[in-house]
Amino acid sequence: MPSLTPDDAVDRRPTTRSAAPTTSVRKVAIASGIGTTIEFYDFFIYGTAAALVFPTVFFPALGATAGTVASFATFAVAFIARPVGAVVFGHFGDRIGRKKTLISTLLLMGISTFVIGLLPSADTIGIAAPIILVLLRFGQGFAVGGEWAGATLLTAEYAPPKKRGFYAMFPQLGPSAAFILSSATFLVTGAVFGDTNAVFLDYGWRIPFLLSAVLVLIGLYMRLAIEETPVFRANQEVEVRTPDRATTLPILEAWHVQKKEILLAAGALASLFSLFYMGTAYLTSYGTKTLGFDRPFVLWTGLVGAVVFGIAIALSATYSDRVGRRRVIMTSCGAAIPWSLVLFPLLDTGSPVAYVVAMCVTLTIFGIAYGPTGALLPELFQTRFRYTGAGLGYNLAGVLGGAIPPLLAAPLAAQFGSIAIGVMLALLSVLSLACTKALSETKEVSMT
Repeated sequence: MPSLTPDDAVDRRPTTRSAAPTTSVRKVAIASGIGTTIEFYDFFIYGTAAALVFPTVFFPALGATAGTVASFATFAVAFIARPVGAVVFGHFGDRIGRKKTLISTLLLMGISTFVIGLLPSADTIGIAAPIILVLLRFGQGFAVGGEWAGATLLTAEYAPPKKRGFYAMFPQLGPSAAFILSSATFLVTGAVFGDTNAVFLDYGWRIPFLLSAVLVLIGLYMRLAIEETPVFRANQEVEVRTPDRATTLPILEAWHVQKKEILLAAGALASLFSLFYMGTAYLTSYGTKTLGFDRPFVLWTGLVGAVVFGIAIALSATYSDRVGRRRVIMTSCGAAIPWSLVLFPLLDTGSPVAYVVAMCVTLTIFGIAYGPTGALLPELFQTRFRYTGAGLGYNLAGVLGGAIPPLLAAPLAAQFGSIAIGVMLALLSVLSLACTKALSETKEVSMT
């Protein structure tokens, strides 16, 4: 984790009559990073289980292919829930504060994930099992929809202006750490219970979900220890003096004032989401079911890929403070276009080395774009509806790039061959490149 310097301890922007914050930006950065790690750990273990376990446990009557499609359909449900969560939690984040809202998202995610670990299989309770699974997955997506914007706002609003990309990187590292934890827990449970499918399918896969309760307690402790951001508190004082403005719903104001930025942000990040969720959940399934690699190899590959993309996030976020967010993200989108077209021909060689390379390069390209995003979206929107605007743009991108590609991948591959998946990813990257180019550079924007 990059070092934090003592002179960056507090935000130096004026806060009108608000008291100076006593929470250091160091503590905020660490708390945000731990919080997003926990939330995305809960989110990712579902993706790993959707690839390895759920087709058999919850959709046994559908067969291998249809069961996989149904399993990834439940995976996609969370992305439909994310914009809803962004609007609901964004409203409260813009009205009552970032900190209180983030505590709520963490609790909802933890409860949903823990209950999934207790859910009986379809063989035990029949059709009720997949129905409850979908509802719990919706709860996960609803929570994550409110999590990301709040965590990045905490760090971006506390950070010194010239180091906003660096500090906003810490919540962005959460998915990398979470993917490492997710892969590691499934590796450990597989080793403990052996690679016997019956035991792993009955009990082993549940342990990562149940362990999330411990992580949630850690996250709550960290979040309760930080203060509300000085930028939000200053804005609250303005709202008190202008009560007419305070009655406007954040979603309506954000859409009316900055609809263009919301839509462009969604398009700009679509490629980012498609690369990540194809590179994690779908390639996990593709590696085991299509290429025939064993589960431990696929999980170890994911773990290595997560380390690589964490490094890419750290470097790109820090570099964006020098050259701007827009240029770094456009570099990722440009690289993603040709890579998407060669990805599946490379995978289909069946080489284990090719699979490792495919995973690492895909996640590296994703990481290059993801690093600066933690500063870009908060910088795009005005304070009074920043939580709503940033969350909505980010989670609409999740629907376009995270929900649709995994759903279409299996049918496209069956109908036209795996190259069709690459074409789909390349087209999304072209869209993202155009949308990013249309955005204004934000690194010099004041967030007061």
